[in-house]
This record gives sequence, structure tokens and C-alpha cells, in this order.
Amino acid sequence: MTTSGNGWQYRIPHFLAVVIIATMVWSYINPADMTVWWAEMVPIIAIFLGLVVTYPKFRFSNTSYVLMSVLLILHTIGAHYTFANVPFDWFSDFFGFERNHYDRMSHFSVGFYAYPAAELLLRKQWARPVTAMFFGLFFIMSVAAAYEIIEWQFAVIEGGDAGIEFLGSQGDVWDAQKDMLADTLGAIFALLLFVFSRWVKPAR
Repeated sequence: MTTSGNGWQYRIPHFLAVVIIATMVWSYINPADMTVWWAEMVPIIAIFLGLVVTYPKFRFSNTSYVLMSVLLILHTIGAHYTFANVPFDWFSDFFGFERNHYDRMSHFSVGFYAYPAAELLLRKQWARPVTAMFFGLFFIMSVAAAYEIIEWQFAVIEGGDAGIEFLGSQGDVWDAQKDMLADTLGAIFALLLFVFSRWVKPAR
């Protein structure tokens, strides 16, 4: 008989890791722009390696690993094509959008990391539920702002097509603000899930 720590549920993080690695290998093969690929993938590889290294010491819930995997996979796909050129026409055509919103969807998934951030604080008993969730929200908003600054500086320093593709604004002057909003909305969505998780104990 298997316990809660064994069986297929225990293997979910390993399965996700295999999917992510396979996606990274595919993404690396003949990307649209290798300079852009490395610029996009360095933080993604760092996040993935961080999760792998910390896994033996702190195992997040399967929900957290699934949520965190969404960004890693979506971003890796975007790095292969460049975000503005991901084959996402079916979505744009269905809603009548004039731009490719794949990058917005990826930014929304950035917000999913609010869930594991709140989970970490609660399980380590570093904060109460409300404080942990506010930390998760503000953590994502800070990361969102920092990433937009990094995009801006890369575009200025690199210049040319690589800078434009990495920036991915597609001519939208409010692109940075909309990206940060997408990150924030993703965090709110993830924290709504967190409210109903087993980590949030009802008040007594």
C-alpha cells in the first residue's frame, strides 16, 4: 500500500521536469533568433535549476509545481519563436485581436508564482495566511516591474531586431503597463486558488 508521499502523486514533479526539459531541448533547436533565445531562457533555466536544487530540501505541493511549470513551458515556447511570432493566430482571430497576445498569456502565468510564494511562507510558519498572500501578490508585482526594466535595458543595449523582438511591444506604447497588469491578474487568480488550498486553515 502506498502512502500520500508515494505513488503517482509523488511523481508529478518528476513528470513535469521531463516535459520542461524536453520543451527546452526542442526550443533550442533552430530558434528564430539565438540571441533572443538566450536572453529569454536565462531566467527560465535559473528558475528551473533552482527548483531542482531545492527539491530535496523543500518539496512544494503538486499544485505549486503545476502552476510554476506553466510559465516555464510557455516562456520556453515563446523563446523559440520570439513571443510576437508564436503561432497563436487562432486565438487572435477568435477574439478579433489585432496583435499576438501570447506574451500576455505568458505574463499571466508569471502571477501563478504567488501561490508557491504564499505556500512557502505558511509552511515555514513565517507568516499568517493573509500576510503570506499579500506577500505573494507584492512579490509578483515587484518581479513584473523589475522584468520590464530589464527588457527596456536589453532593448537599448542590444538594439536592432533582437532588441525589438525581446521587448515584444508590437507597437503598443502601453505594453509594459499591460504586461504588469497581466502578471498581477495572474497572481490574484493564483491566490484565489490558494484561499481554498489545504494550507489555509480556517480561523478559530
